[in-house]
This record gives sequence, C-alpha cells and structure tokens, in this order.
Amino acid sequence: MKYTITTGDCADISTDCLVVGVYAGSKLTPSAIAVDQAAGGLLKRLAKRGDIEGASGHTLLVPCEDDLRAPRLLVVGLGDANQLDADEFLAVVRSAATALQRTGATNAAVTLAEAKVKQRDLGDRTRIIVEAFAVSRYRFDRLKSKKSKSKNRTLSKIVLPVKEKSSVAAVRRSVREGEAVSSGVQLARDLANLPGNICTPSYLAEQARKLQRSHQLKVSILSEPQMRSLKMGSLLSVTRGSREPAKLIIMEYRGGAKSSPPVVLVGKGLTFDAGGISLKPAGKMDEMKYDMCGGASVFGTLLATAELKLPLNVIGIVPSCENLPDGAANKPGDIVKSMSGQTIEILNTDAEGRLILCDALTYAKRFKPDAVIDIATLTGACVIALGDPASGLFSNNEQLAKGLLEAGESSGDRAWRLPLWKQYQKQLNSPFADIANIGGRGGGAITAACFLSRFTDNLNWAHLDIAGTAYHSGNKKGATGRPVGLLTQFLIQRSRN
Repeated sequence: MKYTITTGDCADISTDCLVVGVYAGSKLTPSAIAVDQAAGGLLKRLAKRGDIEGASGHTLLVPCEDDLRAPRLLVVGLGDANQLDADEFLAVVRSAATALQRTGATNAAVTLAEAKVKQRDLGDRTRIIVEAFAVSRYRFDRLKSKKSKSKNRTLSKIVLPVKEKSSVAAVRRSVREGEAVSSGVQLARDLANLPGNICTPSYLAEQARKLQRSHQLKVSILSEPQMRSLKMGSLLSVTRGSREPAKLIIMEYRGGAKSSPPVVLVGKGLTFDAGGISLKPAGKMDEMKYDMCGGASVFGTLLATAELKLPLNVIGIVPSCENLPDGAANKPGDIVKSMSGQTIEILNTDAEGRLILCDALTYAKRFKPDAVIDIATLTGACVIALGDPASGLFSNNEQLAKGLLEAGESSGDRAWRLPLWKQYQKQLNSPFADIANIGGRGGGAITAACFLSRFTDNLNWAHLDIAGTAYHSGNKKGATGRPVGLLTQFLIQRSRN
C-alpha cells in the first residue's frame, strides 16, 4: 500500500473513493461538513431520511454526482463522539477498510484520522489506520493452486488529508512506523501460517539469511554439534525425536553505539509440537504448527526495527526444533543437564518450550544485554487466565515490565502482568534433579515463568506468554502476528529515551 499526505481540501481530491466519518446522531466530522457543502447538502439529506445515523462501524457507499471529484463516497459511523476510544476506533477503521476494498477502488482518500479518539493524537490515529488497512489486505493463499481473484487486492494507494501543515511531519512518521510494524506482522504471520513440513528449523534459518541480505543483519546459525559443544543438553533433548535438525538462529541488528548494550529477544521456535511421548490429543493438533509464533514474532520485530533504522542494538535468538514421539525422544522421568549446569527432571515431554528457551536464555548472557525478553506460546493455562485480548507478562524488573505494559497500551497489542512470587517456585521442586519442568495444575502459566526465571540470574528479564494471542483457532484459523506491535513499540519508545 502506498500512502501520500495532502493538506488540500478533501472535497477537491481526485480519488476513486472518499471516506468520511459521521458521529452518532448524524453529527458530521469537519471533512464530512466540507463534502456536504461541496455536494449541495447530500449528507444532510441522507441523514434526514435515516440512511446515515453514525452507528459505530456502520458504512454506507454513496455514488456521487459531479459536485465531487470522487465517484464514490464511503460514509463511516464513528459512534458516540464522547465514547470513542482506541479499541472502537480500530474496529471502525477495519470495518471501513473491508467496505472500501469491496468497492474495487484502486485508490482512496481516508479522512478518519480527524476523529477525536480518547488519549490518541493525530499520529496515533494515523498509525491505527495504516496498520488496520494492512491487516484487512492480508491473505495467505501462497499454497493454493488457484489464487484469489477477489477485489480485495486492488486497493493500492491511500491519500491521507491533513488539515494543518504543522502536523505533516508527525503524520509522516506515524505512517512510516505503521508500515514497518505491518511489514513485521506480515512476516510473522506468513512464517507461522506455513505448515510444519515446509517451515522447518532449516527453513527458518534460510529466512534469517534472507533478512541478512535484505536488511543488513548479522546472522549466525548454530548446528546441533555446535550446540552440543556449548552443552545445551536441555534444548537438544527436545529435538531427539525428530529427523529435522535443530537450529539456534541468532540475528543481530546494530543501529546503536558499539558500546551500547543490546535488547535481546528470545523467541520459541517449535516448528511443530506433537507433545513428544506425552502425545497431544488429535483434535486441533494441526494448530501446533503455531508453536513457533514466538520465534516468528522475533523475525517480524527485527524486520520492523531494521526498516525503521532505530538507533539501538537488538539481537534476536530463535531456538528452533520439532517435538515428536520417537524411540530416541525424551521420556517422562528423564533428567537432562542444561547449558547453565542445572539439571531438569522432565515430568511431561509436552512442556518442551521451556526446555529450549532456558538454554537460549543462558546463551543470551554472552551479549551482556540491557534487557532480555522471551516470547513463547508457552501454556494453555495462560489462555484460560487471559483469553485472547492480552498476552501474559512476567518480569523480574519493574522498569522493564512498565515499559512493556505501556507499549502494549500504546500499540493496542496489550499484555497483562502476572506474579512471579516465591511461593510458586516450590511447585517445581524435584527429589531427583535441581528442578522439574512442570509444577502441577495450579498456576501453570506462572510456574512455567518461574521455571524460566531460574535461568535469568543477573538479567533484566521479561517473559511474554502469547499462547492466547498468537493465533486464532477454528474457522478463523490463522496467525495474528502478535506481539510484533507491542515489541516494536517498546523498541521505538526505548530509542527515544
């Protein structure tokens, strides 16, 4: 999608479709007023006969006469002017994007950023529009023999009218940020939506090499023998049941000073998780291709960071393998030794994500990071606790947690903090090893985070459990690209401090 910014009168814009907003009670926005005057009172006539009420998300496509330079006018309901918040505005914009793309218009002028949204300035509203339009355009049909010929792909240019010239710079920056986040989200969704027979650990490694070439990242891929020399016994125990070789993918973006400590993102990259010997039920097991969404979000965030050329250092680490049943696979009761030297009793082989993350967290220490954030579809317990509106956040550092929560609110990709109290740690006690890999039924998301915390000594660390937010199930099955928005916003805010 190409975005251009203009400071002219929206009624004078030559475009396939002009999009204006109307509040509840048929209250016209400034652009709608200008259009109504140019069109001889068209909108007021439509409102008078009840065609326009301003209900939130309601759209009406109006063929225009010669009074406007746009042959189509899309009127979008904004709801109560005093109640419009960021969540509702996002829903409104998505509704408008869907309706607009059904028209077959190749370009459009969208004035919705002028709406008054609680705690969101013009730049914020513009970025919401850019990201919402990107989501509405997304299709994953690359593996279909017949590609979609829907009109949904025809819209290619958006004009954003801005009233004040002094606002152009802020709007331009927001467009750039929105486009970068959208690119990262799309990459994360594409990787996650691929099936496990295509998106293997080796495939992910190849995609990292592509980013190295296209965005000047430094990429290193560690093989199983190299991981063995590093004594990553926990990670390597998970991959024993698979014929696909595990990979430890390291991507380095260096936009800050050489001496500046990096932010390290560690993403779980289980390209397929059958549960191992603790085999998962057959129903919905196909969705376990999404167990690498944490790793996919690291790819997406590194892409967005590179496109924005943020002045800081960011390192992405993606431990990637498969978890399958086999004669060589982990067995319940096995004890393995992690890179940190701690021994782990494996009571459930389906609690494997923490087994690969713990070695990756230990590896991350060599970069002397300012902060480490791991991202993983880790527990079904987090889905039960929070559903899909928010990712679970755990942290041993108040400032880091605060920054992530604020980034979530700002981006609309929210997280909710859960405790890491010492009382939960005792659930991981083992009579035979230093730690057990599960802590029982109670507080499953918390005890999983407690497990990871055992490997974060001397680190400013946060853990995001994205099991409920990374993908949709059922008829709407598909990756969401979260939390690329949250992570990128966190890095944007950090780069400005």
